[in-house]
Amino acid sequence: MSEKIVQLNEEVIKGQLKELVRGSVEETLNELLEAEAEELTQAARYERNEQRQGYRSGHYNRSLTTTSGDLTLKVSKIKGISFETAIIERYRRRESSVEEALIEMYLAGVSVRRVEDITEALWGSKVSSSTSVN
Repeated sequence: MSEKIVQLNEEVIKGQLKELVRGSVEETLNELLEAEAEELTQAARYERNEQRQGYRSGHYNRSLTTTSGDLTLKVSKIKGISFETAIIERYRRRESSVEEALIEMYLAGVSVRRVEDITEALWGSKVSSSTSVN
C-alpha cells in the first residue's frame, strides 16, 4: 500500500497569502473611501434625498504602494462641494513606512540599483532611481 503524502510548496503559499492580504487591504481602503464619500454627500450612491450636499461624478483610480504591495484605490469625484479624502493624503503615492524604508536605505548608502531590487522583493514594485523621497 502506498501512503499519500501531502507536499506543500512554501513559495506558492506565501504568494497566495501575500495576494490575499493585499486584496484585503485594497478592499478595506476602497470601502473606507466609499463610506467617506457617502458621509460627505449625506447620501448613498444614486440616492436622492433632501439632505444631499453634492453629486458624484464617477471616480478615478489612484495607485498606492504599501508594505502589502501596490493597491488601486477608487477615489470618488464629487461635484458641488470640495472633497479631499482623509484616508489618503493628497499626492501621496507611497505609505509612510515605505518612504521611511527608502530613506533609511539611501542614508545607509545602499546603491540605487540595490534599492530597486530590494523594493521589488519586498513590495512587488520597483522604485526607480528618479523617485524622490519627500
